[in-house]
Amino acid sequence: MPTPNRKPVRVLVVCLGNICRSPMGEAVLAHEASKLALPVTVDSAGTASYHVGDTPDERQAGTVATCKKYGVPIDHAARAVERTDFKDFDYILASDNQNLSNLQRIAPKNPKAKISLFGAFGDGKPIADPYYGSQSGFEQCYQQCVSYSQGLLKEIYGDDIYDRKEEAHQTLLAKV
Repeated sequence: MPTPNRKPVRVLVVCLGNICRSPMGEAVLAHEASKLALPVTVDSAGTASYHVGDTPDERQAGTVATCKKYGVPIDHAARAVERTDFKDFDYILASDNQNLSNLQRIAPKNPKAKISLFGAFGDGKPIADPYYGSQSGFEQCYQQCVSYSQGLLKEIYGDDIYDRKEEAHQTLLAKV
């Protein structure tokens, strides 16, 4: 079995206000990486600053409730994207095309971070803002975050990372 690439990676997930999509993306990506024991540090931010300091959407059908439903820990205070983020992170992932455009507009010349749509690591679709919708919007957001997180981790660490986890689990069971 090949030795897995375990390089540390820093990822910033971005939406508009940093209270719905990006904190969910942060929590889901961190959870997926943790399950695989991968050295991934994740944060999230918004391209707008009107929710700075707020917690993720805590409505009954919101970000926090959806993450808790799936056993995904979430603890975040909203913040705005900062100029230093472009050199501090390896990836900056936008939830939709408008935020991607905003990030590309404010990025310094030759940023360290690879700036892309989060959906580029899956079906290429943007994550619709669930803020004004129903529980189904948060569910769809969650499912996209899981899919895109897995796609990103496969891109960084190899397509077989989930196979290696299963192999390790089977080896452990065989020893018991």
